[in-house]
Amino acid sequence: MKQLERRLFLIQKLMSEAPQYRNLNIPDDTTGQKRLLRSLLNVRPPHPVGEDFLAVQDEYLGEELALRGITDLSELTPVEDGIYLWQGDITTLRCGAIVNAANSLLTGCYVPCHGCIDNVIHTYAGVQLRLACSELMNRQGSEEPVGQAKITAAYNLPCSYVLHTVGPIIHGEVTARDRELLASCYRSCLALAKENKVESVAFCCISTGEFHWDILR
Repeated sequence: MKQLERRLFLIQKLMSEAPQYRNLNIPDDTTGQKRLLRSLLNVRPPHPVGEDFLAVQDEYLGEELALRGITDLSELTPVEDGIYLWQGDITTLRCGAIVNAANSLLTGCYVPCHGCIDNVIHTYAGVQLRLACSELMNRQGSEEPVGQAKITAAYNLPCSYVLHTVGPIIHGEVTARDRELLASCYRSCLALAKENKVESVAFCCISTGEFHWDILR
């Protein structure tokens, strides 16, 4: 299959899963098709899918990753020994683990094509990540507490693992408790990485997007 054929296959499979999407018009242009595919992936509930879908999806995402380009941690220059400052697409970074600023349900962002990091990570990891997170939450039996972390495989991302943590949501002034919870997010991720022998962790700016933490504070 070529990339166009893979994309159309995935779109048609996802549309066939849900009656409300079966009559959608598939755009003729690549940009429109990519947006529709991402939207369908974003709204898809966490349930198993056939091996044929996974095989095509993984090939498709692998090709998309190759087109976007992979940044290898080993190619970056540290600002201090073992510490790197990098601005880029975290879903293209090859390292031990990347951190996802998740919501308390932990199964990703369901808003089609939303710009949050949670949406982007789940989009490019593939449907396996949402299902893995859902299984974690079902075993836990409750929402993920702020300041803690969970670890999953990364599936179609170039990193090995994803660390999911829920940061504090800011309403008004940042409190001492907010600062404690945010610090706990970073500590929980590092502790979980150490426990799983993950040698490198790429942090996003937790809580600075939809959770309203002013990055200048």
